[in-house]
Amino acid sequence: MGNDGTPGPDLEDRVLGGWLGRIAGNMLGKPVEQGEVWTRDRIDGYLRRAAALPLTDYLPEPADERDALALRPDWDRCVRGRIHGSCRDDDVDYAILGLDLLETHGFGFSTEQVGELWLLRLPYLQTYTAERAAYRNLADGLKPPLTATYDNPYQEWIGALIRADIFGWTCPDAPRRAALLARRDAVLSHTGNGVYGAMWAAALISAAFTAPTVRQAIDSALTVVPPSCRLARTVRRVVSLHETRLSWEDTLSTVSEETAGLGWIHTVPNVAVLTAGLLYGDGDFTRTLALTVRGGLDTDSNGATAGSVAGVLTGAADIPGQWKDPLRDTVRSAVFGFDGARISDLAERTARLARTSAGPALDTLPG
Repeated sequence: MGNDGTPGPDLEDRVLGGWLGRIAGNMLGKPVEQGEVWTRDRIDGYLRRAAALPLTDYLPEPADERDALALRPDWDRCVRGRIHGSCRDDDVDYAILGLDLLETHGFGFSTEQVGELWLLRLPYLQTYTAERAAYRNLADGLKPPLTATYDNPYQEWIGALIRADIFGWTCPDAPRRAALLARRDAVLSHTGNGVYGAMWAAALISAAFTAPTVRQAIDSALTVVPPSCRLARTVRRVVSLHETRLSWEDTLSTVSEETAGLGWIHTVPNVAVLTAGLLYGDGDFTRTLALTVRGGLDTDSNGATAGSVAGVLTGAADIPGQWKDPLRDTVRSAVFGFDGARISDLAERTARLARTSAGPALDTLPG
């Protein structure tokens, strides 16, 4: 049944929608992933110069040389007309690595086993910020939770959140269970709001399988993190501004002022951009991706998570062709053994896990 009670996407189609949405959203945001350079105003200026507002497809080619020089180096494989399968990116690598984790160790995996799999499957130079710090600590023989806290100034950045999708996809309509799994993964490299971001994202994706609206999925996700944490307060702030019918632009401007100083890769301001994109996108796949990436900050990570949520809500069959067709059912990945994998195969394996995931939780959520 669909989210509105009518016949709709089945589990396999929703899981495939999540995978396609994550990859498409990541590709959309990848060229402008540098928050201190690509602000909201600059992204919209780029789109205006290229006659691409409203944004309904991947980014157009830059209209002038100045824009081209400011884009990420691999932009020419991520813009309209030049996409022939996905580009390699850590936002997709971790979804693949999470699938391998669950297939290898099952839902009772330990944080130590997450670290062992990183060392086995993931090249060090394809890790960044908190993940690189944790990887280095693992190689030096440290064990969790020291891997997250020793010589790691990135503990509340967005890295753990981008690893959370697999736990939502494999725990449909079980947000607490999804959050528990995400936390067990996240504590390898993160603390505080870095961990809460992963728990919230996993629960959000899990809830999207059955929630009648994106707002209800967001509300469900809030129940798995401490209500007083800054992440939860920021999500509630965006929800309240949306309820007042404030414009998307004014909502982001307000929350940007309130989270100033945290940096463009910190979990909290990015969750604000993501929440706004989801709420103002209102279940429409294209609008959700476009608004989220236009929101700036960590554009490829936010686009990927927004696409995952929107893809689960919509189902793969109803994702517009301009987003999924150029991907050619192929994913590039730095994860050993997975480069060139079929997206449809990854989704089938994920759905198979989802059908076996029900069971007692192995932990309890924090108060």
